[in-house]
Amino acid sequence: MNFHEFKVRVRYAETDQMGVVYHGNYAQYFEMGRVEWLRNLGLSYSVMEKQGVMLPVVSLTINYKKPARYDDLLTVRTIFKKQESVKIEFDYEIYNEAGQLLTIGNSVLVFVDMKTGRPVLPPEYVRESINSIGK
Repeated sequence: MNFHEFKVRVRYAETDQMGVVYHGNYAQYFEMGRVEWLRNLGLSYSVMEKQGVMLPVVSLTINYKKPARYDDLLTVRTIFKKQESVKIEFDYEIYNEAGQLLTIGNSVLVFVDMKTGRPVLPPEYVRESINSIGK
């Protein structure tokens, strides 16, 4: 499956003085979505890091459609877009309980060797898991 959904309830600390989710918190929601997407595929950030590969974000775009507010139960949909060479790309959609689209986003991450700091191809088992999507 090329997408994964999970739910998260907005905590008070994630909101600004107006009771709206502070814009910087969406990057955390997206990260949570990526971690769960990988986990659903049988992959783990922590295992990759133990093997010397990290996955930093090199591009992040966010488009806010409607505000998320304190105590809203959000559905975060993480959609695998593509994996080419050393990069992997995801799209995101965040919905409220009424099914309204609140936010869309996109991120590009690069597989990096932790020792050299240089981009590397993803480990073979990661490529195999990603290539199995939709088959």
